[in-house]
Amino acid sequence: MKKINVAVVAGGDSTEREISIKGGNYVINELNKELYNSTLVTIKGLDWTAHDNNGLESLVNKDNFSFTAKGKEVKFDFAVILIHGTPGENGILQSYFELLKIPYSTSGVLSSAITFDKTSAKAIAQRAGVNVAKEVIVKKGQTIDTKAIVEKLGLPLFVKPSAAGSSFGITKVKKESDIIPSIEKAYSEDSKVLVEEFLEGREVSCGIFTALGKEYILPITEIISETEYFDYDAKYLGKSKEVTPADISIEIMKNLNKETSKAYKALFCEALVRIDFIIKGDVPYMVEVNSIPGMSAQSIVPQQLKAMGMTTGEMFDLVIADKLNK
Repeated sequence: MKKINVAVVAGGDSTEREISIKGGNYVINELNKELYNSTLVTIKGLDWTAHDNNGLESLVNKDNFSFTAKGKEVKFDFAVILIHGTPGENGILQSYFELLKIPYSTSGVLSSAITFDKTSAKAIAQRAGVNVAKEVIVKKGQTIDTKAIVEKLGLPLFVKPSAAGSSFGITKVKKESDIIPSIEKAYSEDSKVLVEEFLEGREVSCGIFTALGKEYILPITEIISETEYFDYDAKYLGKSKEVTPADISIEIMKNLNKETSKAYKALFCEALVRIDFIIKGDVPYMVEVNSIPGMSAQSIVPQQLKAMGMTTGEMFDLVIADKLNK
């Protein structure tokens, strides 16, 4: 049987570039070597580079998504997209692969664009009956009434870039006087900023993927952060405890699974997605949708797959088979 040429696309232009490349190297090792010829492709702006197993680097031909090594052209049959932020998580790369008719491992263009923008994702999920935190949206150049924000949302509150990764530009604000500086910080990531009420509760993360007509809901992870919230240090520098499966009641687990599936379908998601919630009392509130979850060995989804008895490679086998079948 002819092997499938798979590009594992990592890097990107966001502040999570190195994390993405780390995940790309992990996935390369996890993919089934009997089924796939896997090549790491790193992207930075218009510089696209294929890295073969011998350490050779070749420029990627963007006209047909191929590269030439030792005089031989290699065309990719499939793309595993692992870029956090732009251009992998917001629909840009998906559009490129759609034009070339190359199947890829993530949700489609529309879903990627929607889920990348936190305000849009929350609005659509809320219409489907998913609980979300109250918010105020501000845009660069707009006059900001901090008193009105506090009256609506209370203190503390969160300030986040609306369309960016989930690790940078976020501030937990405890004083009204800190709202404007926190918004200015968020503007470094996006011109639209989400000011959101603080939900006191347990933070959990729910992985889900669909393949070959079946929905797979992964064991839930509870995130117990040493920092005030699940920021970059907690996520990537070990300053959090992640418990999988989470120590929660059967009733809350069932409710979270239901809300995860509901949000996934409402937001037109495909393949693998991770959805984060805060449990306030017994009620889950959706925080955000990660259409391209972290995929290093220490990341949440690989932990969840392991708890379910599935390897990362086996999950990608299902996703790749499903996408090629379509």
